[in-house]
Amino acid sequence: MKPVPQATSLRRAPVQRRSAERLTRILDACAGLLDEVGYDALTTRAVAERAGVPIGSVYRFFGNKRQMADALAQRNLERYAERVTERLREAGRGDWRAAMDAVLDEYLAMKRTAPGFSLVDFGNQIPVGARHAEPNHRVADRLTDLLADYLVRTPDDDLRRTFLIAVETADTLVQLAFRVDPQGDPRVIDEIRELLRAYLARTLD
Repeated sequence: MKPVPQATSLRRAPVQRRSAERLTRILDACAGLLDEVGYDALTTRAVAERAGVPIGSVYRFFGNKRQMADALAQRNLERYAERVTERLREAGRGDWRAAMDAVLDEYLAMKRTAPGFSLVDFGNQIPVGARHAEPNHRVADRLTDLLADYLVRTPDDDLRRTFLIAVETADTLVQLAFRVDPQGDPRVIDEIRELLRAYLARTLD
């Protein structure tokens, strides 16, 4: 099971600090507008206006709004990985239950607080409602690579498959939790945690 390569949506990667800051403002504006108007009503012109940049600056990085949403999803994944890594520094090495809590808790925190996350998360909901396989493969691959050393495990096919099943399962059930309650039904989340622990124990204990 080979890792899914990271998608790239940028026409041109920023080189100078000023360009990188402009890209950050564009993605921040995109995220905020997604929450306010949704994906269908999102326009590159509105993003440029919100970000305070010329429309040409948006097109320097992105050919269309889909590419912009994809780049936002990629940034979400990077920030998610950073948050999980920070949590793991506080936990005891090899404690897979603490690692699983970090993975689930940080995802829930982003879902509740990160602008635009409810629509694009890591790239699998645009168009709204679409649930394609590739982003979950990418998340599982990233978590496998991130957690293997912490768990003192080899990131082989079996571990990748285990994390992929866990990610797919958690993804579906988290969507249920947030359909039941806009902040994530705590009873459903408790069930998700128990289910993941029971499943992962077969491989990680």
